[in-house]
Amino acid sequence: MIPKPIEIETPALVIREEVVLKNIDRFQRHCDDNGLKLRPHVKTHKCVHFAKAQIAAGATGITCQKIGEAEVMVDGGIHDILIAYNILGDGKLGRLRSLAERTKALSGVADNDVVVDGLSRAFETASRPLLVLVECDTGGHRCGVQSPERAIALSRRISALPGIRFGGLMTYPAIGGQRDVLAFMTLAKAGIEECGIACPVVSSGGSPDMWHARSHGGTITEYRAGTYVFNDRSLVERATCAWEDCAGRIVATVVSVPSAGKAIIDAGSKILTTDLLGLDGFGHVVGHPHARIAGLNEEHGTILCGPDEGLEVGEQVNIVPNHICVVANMVDSAWLESGTGEISLLKIDARGKLS
Repeated sequence: MIPKPIEIETPALVIREEVVLKNIDRFQRHCDDNGLKLRPHVKTHKCVHFAKAQIAAGATGITCQKIGEAEVMVDGGIHDILIAYNILGDGKLGRLRSLAERTKALSGVADNDVVVDGLSRAFETASRPLLVLVECDTGGHRCGVQSPERAIALSRRISALPGIRFGGLMTYPAIGGQRDVLAFMTLAKAGIEECGIACPVVSSGGSPDMWHARSHGGTITEYRAGTYVFNDRSLVERATCAWEDCAGRIVATVVSVPSAGKAIIDAGSKILTTDLLGLDGFGHVVGHPHARIAGLNEEHGTILCGPDEGLEVGEQVNIVPNHICVVANMVDSAWLESGTGEISLLKIDARGKLS
């Protein structure tokens, strides 16, 4: 008996595995060729399946944003993790210490004395110290110390406290800010080493600038990127990748055509999300270059299109989202499409792990 084809109920996230593996291998080769260790950020895919594929391709370990993500990855058998986020509160510090006892290599970050002191107290009696990187603001204007001098001072504080050990420097730079990264890190690293403190890791990142990633004579040792694994409309618009490199697409169904040139799909803000990232509209409709996703309600999306691109009720469309990282966190599972067209369910293991 011929098996009945699997019906994908929409809206759904469909991931083309062949494209994912190509993206993983291509950027891993870039890092290898340019003297960088790659520590991919799993916040994009949130899947043990793809994290293991990245490590198999040569990644040194993974980056997580939250403890919950890291706990899921350790449960899945991954044991070299950087949590690139300030950790505060007794509950989270307890979870962090428990997690460290289950890993081969766990490191965290800090950009202030309060976080550093809390990490020290939590790990003072641990079997091994927690590696702590100083987060630096090199132009991204999120977390991070504001000057090389402050990075030096914080590295000295980390080195003087029990339970923790200085592990290096990290930053998430502004797009196009690689020169600022190099200038900041060169000064900070030199100052730290003049204090007699080793600075083995200098970690930068960001998918938008990933093809410009270089070690700059060994100053930058590691690169963190997340979006590259799937790619999205924002990276296409920045010429970082092409449409065919976008592995994650949302399949939606036209449920109404209230007037000529206007169609309503069953994908709204609860799957496409409202992230614009400076773009016009809420995604790219594949095969319909003049169609525009002009508006979203929770469960409805409004597509405006030209007279020669009229969509019909029941028709399915494929959408490359503006920002794939937030989309993956909106669904419990995605459809994984093989190179031969076979599809299977893929659990989004760390979906909703926000703490």
